[in-house]
Amino acid sequence: MPDFQNRPGLGKHLWTIYALSIMLLLVIWYYQWILGLVMTLLLSVSFYLSVRTEQIKKNETERYITTLSHRVKKVGEEALLEMPIGIILFSDEYQIEWTNNYLNRFFPEEETLVKKSLNFISEDLIPAINENKSEVWVMLDGYAFETSINKEERLLYFFDRTEQAEIQERYENEKTVLAFIYLDNYDEVTQNLDDTTKSQLNTEVTSVLNNWAMKNGLYLKRTSQERFMAVGSIEILQQLEKDKFNILDTVREIHTDQNIPLTISIGLGVGSNSLPVLGELAQSSLDLALGRGGDQTAIKDDTGKVRFYGGKTNPMEKRTRVRARVISHALIGLVQASDKVIIMGHKSPDMDAIGAAIGILNIAELNGVDGFIVFDKDDVNDGLYRMMEAVKQDKELWNNFISPDEAEEIITRKSLIVVVDCNKPSMVADSRLLGKTEYKIVIDHHRRGEDFIENPTLVYMEPYASSTAELVTELLEYQPKGRKLKMIEATALLAGIIVDTKSFTLRTGSRTFDAASYLRSKGADTVLVQKFMKEDMDIFVKRSKLIERAEMYRNTIAISAAPDDMICDNVLIAQAADTLLTMNGVEAAFVISNRKDGKVGISARSLGEINVQIVMEKMNGGGHLTNAATQMEDTTIENAKQLLKDILDEYAEGRDEE
Repeated sequence: MPDFQNRPGLGKHLWTIYALSIMLLLVIWYYQWILGLVMTLLLSVSFYLSVRTEQIKKNETERYITTLSHRVKKVGEEALLEMPIGIILFSDEYQIEWTNNYLNRFFPEEETLVKKSLNFISEDLIPAINENKSEVWVMLDGYAFETSINKEERLLYFFDRTEQAEIQERYENEKTVLAFIYLDNYDEVTQNLDDTTKSQLNTEVTSVLNNWAMKNGLYLKRTSQERFMAVGSIEILQQLEKDKFNILDTVREIHTDQNIPLTISIGLGVGSNSLPVLGELAQSSLDLALGRGGDQTAIKDDTGKVRFYGGKTNPMEKRTRVRARVISHALIGLVQASDKVIIMGHKSPDMDAIGAAIGILNIAELNGVDGFIVFDKDDVNDGLYRMMEAVKQDKELWNNFISPDEAEEIITRKSLIVVVDCNKPSMVADSRLLGKTEYKIVIDHHRRGEDFIENPTLVYMEPYASSTAELVTELLEYQPKGRKLKMIEATALLAGIIVDTKSFTLRTGSRTFDAASYLRSKGADTVLVQKFMKEDMDIFVKRSKLIERAEMYRNTIAISAAPDDMICDNVLIAQAADTLLTMNGVEAAFVISNRKDGKVGISARSLGEINVQIVMEKMNGGGHLTNAATQMEDTTIENAKQLLKDILDEYAEGRDEE
């Protein structure tokens, strides 16, 4: 039988019907040929009409498909060339091979992109391709594009996201910023004023701050005599930062009858949509600004990062004996509640750190609690060596000095850790000990930095003090009188004061002399202090070499970089910086040298015109306005020197703008 079912043109079922019809015709022809002839004619006509109809439908379908394919191809070509999406094909060498018309609109008509490097579009494209990124944002003629990367096909798609970027920027700019403003020395300035003069000063301060707030679009509210609250936005904050918070200078210029400049500190919280969190950030920033001496602005975001502005003036002495007495009594309670007192200063300790530690040891013993000073015998510089030799002569005192490993063995959860002359956990003699107990006290005269010992029980930080030894001496005066201060203990404390004040020439207030007088009355030996401060001939020669290598930068800044093969400790480079500062025409001095621990150390000194603390903080260091330092890892002296110059240039440009 013929294979009708597989014939073209007719459907499978129709062919089956015709096949059955032919079989029926054969039967009819056999019995009645005339009827079979008629039926054959009718079947032939039906077959012809069916095939013709099927062919017509087939032709129409083919014409439709042909027309649709043409249209789809045409639409594809037009979409590729005219759709509002930029397209670039690039070569293996990152050269542009083809672009669509849309992308060409963002470049001059005479500028052809073909054969140009992708860097011509944006310098971010090639690095993003090499890093196998799927997308990157680029700017073209003021428009923001989200660029999709198909590295395998060497294809880039540019989607215009300018409106989205503008909305995002507007959203970020309108985020709330909360600020607390504090009059640092309001009590000191107004304590002897009559009511009329005091009212006039309040009015002037409020007027100055209100004008500043109104000019910048801030909402300002005075919440107490010495405290204000302000609310603004990120956009306003950016303008305030651009102006370097010149309100600090404006307030400082307000005239007072005592000729004492009135200063303010500002703490700002940014980066969070939660008002309670912003409040906590603002208060934390204000505490940080006050802990650094005031007269400055601290800005803290929700990531913990802090930015500082101001801090131009040397902090004035304004702590009171009432505070010293309160801290001393609080210290008594904490000491008596502990099973032992572990005392430690910073790494590579100086006389101030050791002297203050000995003072705290005496406080522990006065309250009947064993005290121990963490001391690494292998981390002693030349300046401290003679003092420690004298301490060793007193066996009872020397027995209280223990190594970091020994301290780790004896410390318990009930022990009290007292950190002196340091507030950064990364700089203490043994940071492992900080996590061994819940009770920690910080006593320091340095300004508080961003990196601070976590959750201290008690903090006594006074940037106005000359030294930590001075603070500890005042605390000793309010302790029980059951035990007399030994001569070596009093001498060690006095040595700390003398070293940090450069023999009472720097950062010396009336309280400094009071503390020195108290120690002298307890038997402190000034001659012995001078012996501690003596230096060997080779140290003098090395310091002279450092001074000889000094060069002037920006007319008033002395920078000395030691040779790569010279190893100096922090005391030596600090002495060299102090000496350079005594030279005519030098307002600030920086000394750079390799240290024995492999780091590069920088010691910075100034007369107050240049804030070396800010400079050193940008290099992960810290200190005071006139006395700061840093230690840098994985760098060279030359690189550290160049970085220092770059930071000094930035600092100078900021001052010029002001």
